[in-house]
Amino acid sequence: MIIETGYRLADNSRQLRRLFDERVRGLGLTGPQARLLLSLERYPSENQAFYAERLEIEPITLTRIVDRLEDAGWVERQADPADRRARILHLTDKSRGIVTRLRGNVEALFEDMLDGFDEAERNLFAQALERIAANLVAARQPEVVNG
Repeated sequence: MIIETGYRLADNSRQLRRLFDERVRGLGLTGPQARLLLSLERYPSENQAFYAERLEIEPITLTRIVDRLEDAGWVERQADPADRRARILHLTDKSRGIVTRLRGNVEALFEDMLDGFDEAERNLFAQALERIAANLVAARQPEVVNG
């Protein structure tokens, strides 16, 4: 049962990402570009290394994504006052419209995913995901040895 649940969780995650990527293509974006724009909205004014780690991609890959988004006028880089080698990323005023459309896309995607769930089931699902996230964070923490 536990192994099967793990497979289902991984497979559902893969299917959700694939569907997200397909839907954002209709907006003229790749999945990674869309995820970066949404991350910039949720976690504003961080450096490129932060977003590379957050999206689980190599820094050079993120740089290429940012180059394209900057050329489109949706993202801008600014010098990081704390580290002259780093760049802070910001959404531009032009990007606000596409980010709003992306958010709507994500909401529709989740409505499709949760079709048939009543409000209580949706709340229980959200609580279960929160607990899973907390458990995964705790499992990554090194054990503190009392001594």
